[in-house]
Amino acid sequence: MLVLYFSGTGNTKYIAELAAANMGAKCLSIEDETDYAAEIKAHEAIAVCYPIYGSRVPRNMREFVVAHAEALKGKKLAIFITQWIFSGDGARVILDLLPPGHIKVIYAEHFFMPNNVGNIPLIRKAKDKKIEKCMRRCEMKMQRTCENIKNGVVIKRGFSAFSRFLGKLQGKLSQGNSSNPNTSPGSLEHKARNGVRFNNDCTSCGLCARRCPVKNLEIREEKIGHNNNCVMCYRCVNLCPHKAVTVLLHRRPKWQYWLG
Repeated sequence: MLVLYFSGTGNTKYIAELAAANMGAKCLSIEDETDYAAEIKAHEAIAVCYPIYGSRVPRNMREFVVAHAEALKGKKLAIFITQWIFSGDGARVILDLLPPGHIKVIYAEHFFMPNNVGNIPLIRKAKDKKIEKCMRRCEMKMQRTCENIKNGVVIKRGFSAFSRFLGKLQGKLSQGNSSNPNTSPGSLEHKARNGVRFNNDCTSCGLCARRCPVKNLEIREEKIGHNNNCVMCYRCVNLCPHKAVTVLLHRRPKWQYWLG
């Protein structure tokens, strides 16, 4: 098995590495400089791991899947997603990017992980003990999941009609049409593309630009600018040492989260 993942602030990386450790699999971030088509073709089974944003797959993961659709054809696929509260059909929805029957899903599972959005007043940062407890639960769940895969047990979380209904309600607002790898005009994802802001505490240290997964941020004349390409991973918001970055919601973050 080959494990491929995208992770904004570390939650999904943690899950992907658990899957790889339990399956004895190779683990790659889609941000790595790798010949992914060759890697995919060299493996019988692929596990994709991603955080869910409003019951939708992050745009850079959608683009990755579409770009490597030919290499994925006929492969066995395990889908592992990270969510905060619920995601509807978060694991299933990635299939909408591929033709029917293009791949064979052998497992789909949702993993609860801490939230990383620190500028909504009603949301509090998870305490260290709660994070540790969450991680232990995920470790046990992933161990069971991988044992099931090895034994041929098939579970497809998020594939029920009810899950699809919940996912459609939330996903329309978040991204729009789940079969379109691009961003739908009017969606939250579309508004966020140019929704990065920097307050007066920004020192232009460049950390956010260096760590942006889609190269959206860059230093311009000693100031940080953006290229209208934000994917809402909140990595810059949570990494900034001065809490000077906001995305879409322009309230200064009260806390930051980083597991990466």
